[in-house]
Amino acid sequence: MIQLRPWKIALVVAALVFGILFTLPNLVPAGSLPGFLPNARLNLGLDLQGGSYLLYEIDTAALKKEQMNNLMEEARGALQQDHILFTGLAQQPNNVVTVRISDPTKLDAAMQDLNKLATPIPNTGSRDVVFTQGPDQTIQAAQTPQEAQYAASRAAEQTIEIIRRRIDALGTREPSITQQGSNRIVIEAAGLNDPEKLKAVIGKTAKLTFQMVDDGVSQADLQAGHIPPEDIALPSDDHIAPYYVLQRRAVVTGEMLTSAQQTFDPQSGAPDVFFRFNGDGARRFGDTTSQNIGKRFAIVLDNRVISAPVIQGAINGGSGSITGNFTEESAGQLALLLRSGALPAPLNVISQRTVGAELGADAVRSGTIALLIGAVAIVVFIVLAYGLFGVFAAAALLLNVLMIVATMSLTQATLTLPGIAGLILTLAVAVDANVLIYERMRDEARAGRSLILSIDSGYRLAWPSILDANVTTLISAAIMFQFGSGPVKGFAWTLAIGVIASVFTAILVTQVLIGWWFKLAKPKQLPI
Repeated sequence: MIQLRPWKIALVVAALVFGILFTLPNLVPAGSLPGFLPNARLNLGLDLQGGSYLLYEIDTAALKKEQMNNLMEEARGALQQDHILFTGLAQQPNNVVTVRISDPTKLDAAMQDLNKLATPIPNTGSRDVVFTQGPDQTIQAAQTPQEAQYAASRAAEQTIEIIRRRIDALGTREPSITQQGSNRIVIEAAGLNDPEKLKAVIGKTAKLTFQMVDDGVSQADLQAGHIPPEDIALPSDDHIAPYYVLQRRAVVTGEMLTSAQQTFDPQSGAPDVFFRFNGDGARRFGDTTSQNIGKRFAIVLDNRVISAPVIQGAINGGSGSITGNFTEESAGQLALLLRSGALPAPLNVISQRTVGAELGADAVRSGTIALLIGAVAIVVFIVLAYGLFGVFAAAALLLNVLMIVATMSLTQATLTLPGIAGLILTLAVAVDANVLIYERMRDEARAGRSLILSIDSGYRLAWPSILDANVTTLISAAIMFQFGSGPVKGFAWTLAIGVIASVFTAILVTQVLIGWWFKLAKPKQLPI
């Protein structure tokens, strides 16, 4: 096994070059290396770099209410399209939609129309809504338990992705965004020490809709509460009218936007937000504006009317501008929110805290000292215990550290304080493999075997034990990575990388070094 085969030497040299090249950016100032060299650096976690921690809870009650509101509008459209008269279409306090069919002979036809609104839930064999007939020609629609669970899971996935896009736009690298339980999300943004700024970007739902204003409802009707069931009254931020009565059905929604950016009004010079729709949105926008010239078209953000301009002519280009009392910063923030998409449900802040950069610097210093003390103690032990072979093990240990840091830099992994603990544990595991090999060599030498056979047997007979120990560690790391979150994942990732690097260095690197020594020194006895 100690033969210096070319492929073994090539692997060790390649590992050394890889370790140096991808570790180097972490040791020199950013941007000081030539462009052709790797420049990926380790990302420091919240506990090392400082930053903001936020714990959010998804408002599943609001999510369910919105879903049932949408169902109510879909039911209204389906019944009107089939000319089925109805009354009492409303959402009850228990999130059940009820409607009374005026003509008893149309009850079966109404059930058929409404059942078409129910859609299957993937991989469950169930549907999202169940319709049942009640007394006095009423029909009830209720969300199934399977849909409630699926909607919450889907909302969490969408929320995490949208939050990630919003934070990335702030320039924060590698934020940690993890789901906790069924409806909670933990956000750790290293390097961003203003949680209020983070909350302003994350917590805003940014649901954008374009809805026609119902000018047939006067302010007196609005104050008296005489609003048609197909309309809704929303507060306004345009300082023209305190409220607007809008048609419930949105003509165009924010999901149809393809771009949004902060610009300036060419006439007034005031900041505004320029937007552009996709093909479907552009077609709807063009049709609506061409058919409603002289009427008002409201731009609604999070159930508040930003502006309600009068349509002067058909807008067929699929683009437009949102104007209002914007500052340059608020217009830029709105453009960011629109680009990243609307949250599927409101978020409630459960807890927040800020980790100062000073605490992070103290953690880095403490972690570095702990790592150095551990490394020095391990090197001293292995050299005192095994002499020259201990020096070979220490050299392999150095390459091990280089490979771990290089791999974490390449994969843009985040190093946390538990990650440093995983690194220290990895060093101990790596030395443990060398101890098994060297002790086996001693046993073989005491049994009277020759030097070459003792060395060969040490690697060959210790290999099964090393493999078993490291495979079980890898399994543990995989379980922690799969089911853990935040620092636990960081520890598991560092441990997994370290285990693989340790096996490589303990087996192959020391073997090549011992092979070189044996070829050059031609020893007569085992030096341990």
